[in-house]
Amino acid sequence: MKRAIVFCMVLGLLTALAPMALADAPTVAIVAAGALGDRSFYDSAYGGLERLQAELGVSGAVIECKEDASMYEQSLISAAEAADIVVAVGWQFWEPLEMIAPELPDAKFIFVDNALDYIDNVFAITYAENEGSFLVGYIAATLSETGVIGAVGGEDNETINNFLVGYKQGAAHANPDVRVEITYTADYENPTKGKEHALALFDLGADIVFQVAGKTGEGVIEAAAETGNYAIGVDSDQKYINPEAIICSMIKEVGDSIFDVVAAYMADGTFPGGAVWNADMEGGFISVGYGDDTMTQQVSDALKAEVQALAEKIIAGEILVDTTR
Repeated sequence: MKRAIVFCMVLGLLTALAPMALADAPTVAIVAAGALGDRSFYDSAYGGLERLQAELGVSGAVIECKEDASMYEQSLISAAEAADIVVAVGWQFWEPLEMIAPELPDAKFIFVDNALDYIDNVFAITYAENEGSFLVGYIAATLSETGVIGAVGGEDNETINNFLVGYKQGAAHANPDVRVEITYTADYENPTKGKEHALALFDLGADIVFQVAGKTGEGVIEAAAETGNYAIGVDSDQKYINPEAIICSMIKEVGDSIFDVVAAYMADGTFPGGAVWNADMEGGFISVGYGDDTMTQQVSDALKAEVQALAEKIIAGEILVDTTR
């Protein structure tokens, strides 16, 4: 915990320390458990690498494992041999990192999306996705005309369920009588499966469905558009994909968090391994997106103001959001 506190202090001093950056910008390799092109989680991570390249002169590369577990360990090893910092993006890398990180003590690993905190050369980033999900759950329950809302999760695990506990709590905060239907696809790369699951939820009476399934979630958006219902996007502001079907998105700034960790290392020269940083709403890493003013806005200004007030209460500790962690 002490290392995490020190890291947060370094983040706060980044602007002042930037001129003292390391003489040579590090090379950074992103190893994605899935694949780019999801317009969500992995693309957000890649956006962080693009920022590092454009703003700090970092050299970068990406390895996509495309949910092939047989690639995880070797991809991390290959990345560690070629880059100064390896960013393992996806909870799927927990066991592979446990296996290989201690064997590569000179390598530096950033682990995105899970709280592995006991290996000296691994720094983990978790996210308060439950906080943002509380807000979109509140929106869904407020706007629902059927009193039934849903969510499609990519997998029944701690990370995905951290979204869903917040979503259910936020929905109940808006309407204690709302019914929340949950389904899991066991797949993050299959829009067809996502569409099937969303259609099943719409058949159960849901009129708004939150997608928490990566690229699989694109099928949720398609199902909403075809049935005249609505979807909620995840991780990135996805409204641009279909402004008529997506009412809002729960944003998790994966790319910005990666950027800040690497930038802090470049400014301070110390890698904060063996610790976990929870990127939360107070730090600006969790929010709700509504697209831009050119897009159809299903969420009224009045409801947006309610959501902002709830966000401020969460940040102040007046609302404690349920979590799986």
